[in-house]
Amino acid sequence: MPGPTPRPRLHRRSLPLAAAVLAVSLLAGSAQADDPAPADATLTADLDALLADARLANAQTGVEVLDAATGQVLYARQPQALLTPASTLKTVTSAAALDLLGADYRFTTEVRSTGSRSGDTVAGDLVLRGGGDPTLLAADLDDLAAQVAASGVTTVTGRVLADGSRYDSTPLGPGWAWDDEPYSYSPQISGLTVANDPEYLMDTVRVTVAPGAAGEAAKVTLDPAQAPMAFTGKVTTGAAGSASSVGVDRRRGSNELALSGSIAAGAAPVTSWVTVEDPSTYAGKVFAGALARHGVNVVRGVQAASGAEASQPLVSHRSQTLAQLIVPMLKLSNNGMAEHLTKEIGKVKGGRGDWATGVAQVQNFLKANGLSTPAGRQVDGSGLSRYDLITPAKMAGLLELAQNKPWFGAWYDALPVAGNPTRLVGGTLAARMRGTKAENNVHAKSGSMGGVDNLVGYATAPDGRRLVFAVLINDYAGTSPRPVLDAIAVRLATGPATATATTQQKARSLTVPAAGDGGTYTGTRWEDCEAVSHC
Repeated sequence: MPGPTPRPRLHRRSLPLAAAVLAVSLLAGSAQADDPAPADATLTADLDALLADARLANAQTGVEVLDAATGQVLYARQPQALLTPASTLKTVTSAAALDLLGADYRFTTEVRSTGSRSGDTVAGDLVLRGGGDPTLLAADLDDLAAQVAASGVTTVTGRVLADGSRYDSTPLGPGWAWDDEPYSYSPQISGLTVANDPEYLMDTVRVTVAPGAAGEAAKVTLDPAQAPMAFTGKVTTGAAGSASSVGVDRRRGSNELALSGSIAAGAAPVTSWVTVEDPSTYAGKVFAGALARHGVNVVRGVQAASGAEASQPLVSHRSQTLAQLIVPMLKLSNNGMAEHLTKEIGKVKGGRGDWATGVAQVQNFLKANGLSTPAGRQVDGSGLSRYDLITPAKMAGLLELAQNKPWFGAWYDALPVAGNPTRLVGGTLAARMRGTKAENNVHAKSGSMGGVDNLVGYATAPDGRRLVFAVLINDYAGTSPRPVLDAIAVRLATGPATATATTQQKARSLTVPAAGDGGTYTGTRWEDCEAVSHC
């Protein structure tokens, strides 16, 4: 539940410009000169001890802890350092979307006709017009097809035109890594896209490799079957009990899947989620397949729409509300959903569905709420880009001001909850901080990529106070500092009683295996891929 209305935040002393520039350039070391005097000496001693961990020796670390009700700074270390936010940027994007679009905002996908209707025949094309819905499922397209069939249509003399023109034609964000493109966490962004699972992994196809008899080729299937994928190579079936090494690799810039390796006879099928080139046409093909299943014959196949076709509405599908959509986005750190929100903000508030316009509107939201400085840098909505930069102080400020917004309750509940094993409650924190005072207490967003591990959110102290915290760790190499992040959150939730052991002992006691890992945390390509089961 939302906490009490926060009082105005205390103002910090500012550095002269030259000193500020120097401080940002020299991120390592102790707290900056503008760090406020500690308001809680015990907390300061405890967090200083945790941050002295050897895993942070050569890393850049920024921290700010606030009393959520008063805005008083309780602890700070390099709060104005510009650091890479990774997926913690989704807190900014989701808050801006709720504020600018409204918690009740919905996306609408339409089926329209360019021709006249005569009996059971449409003389012309059907246009599948995307409304930017990041949660449009294959099942929703099936429902739209069923509605078309129920209206009495059995024949379409033209085509299915796939219209993704609500957003611009740039599919990948600035600074996104080229070698991430085939993976489910790096989907192409379009005004029309389709997901094939209830966690809304948009623009992906599920590839399942099942063994045959030993010595034979394995069986490979696609879901949805209409996905426009071509195969090269093969996966062989090895002897029962042999090692499996299945490779399903999408060639860059194409929908060719290179198959390799082997799978043991009798082994469980291996499933991969792979992105698809041209998400709008992909959605159109899935819709055309649904029409065929419902007895509607489209004579001339599927093509991309120009977006300028004159048409009349036939049937439509509306998404859940934005307040509902941010749950899977934040819990599971869905990158595609965050990018759709960014472009939708741009389209609705700035007239253009592109990253530049959307980000500009997000920055206007921050400015209107007193969070315009330091400027930092934002280029996307998910934090997938390494161009993004933000300060711990701005992150903490966002968390503080959110409490006074009408949408706060829904947003707070949408944040992952430490140690809760239910997937759409614990989310990316389901396996972290279990068995501690942080379990079912800390609501926070994680964010990581190679050399980056962050955690920002809320902890309720033993005395009932809500605390805001932002911990950003950049530029580490070697052993992950994740146990230190968790130890800080646990300390906030537990109070000073945790400060009884050495940092290393506490960190070891808080190490929790990543979901499905079975051992200590080692990290994966992105956020433990955040949606662990899809990596």
